[in-house]
Amino acid sequence: MVALGTRELELSIGGEDVTAQITNCEILSNPAESEQTTFAEAKTGGPRRYSLKGVLLQDTSDGSLWDQIWSAAGTTVAVLLKPYGGAATADKKHYSGNVVIKDPDGTLLGGDADASTTGRWTVEIEWDFTAKPTAVTGP
Repeated sequence: MVALGTRELELSIGGEDVTAQITNCEILSNPAESEQTTFAEAKTGGPRRYSLKGVLLQDTSDGSLWDQIWSAAGTTVAVLLKPYGGAATADKKHYSGNVVIKDPDGTLLGGDADASTTGRWTVEIEWDFTAKPTAVTGP
């Protein structure tokens, strides 16, 4: 068993490493709304919706993760989440898929004043995967 730590996670979006721009990252699984449920879906608990949820630093520089929200909302991009960092192995899987970039609900830019010289504004995201992410066990 190799338990997950809280410091090793790496994330790339669209092939670019954005690890230095995030402070929280999760893959969520929730029930999906569906007009029709197949017997196969019902057998496994019903249809699911997967999303990438996270908190990222507000950085308006061209090409930043925040800039992708501003300039590319509605675009589908590849995601690779490495919970253990480094290379994928059978014991330390990576998870890949495609997400649709969307504007956050709530704050997009700005925040509260703070006297800290190191404090940074953040924005919360939740982008839907186009399908269940795939476990990757090797290069």
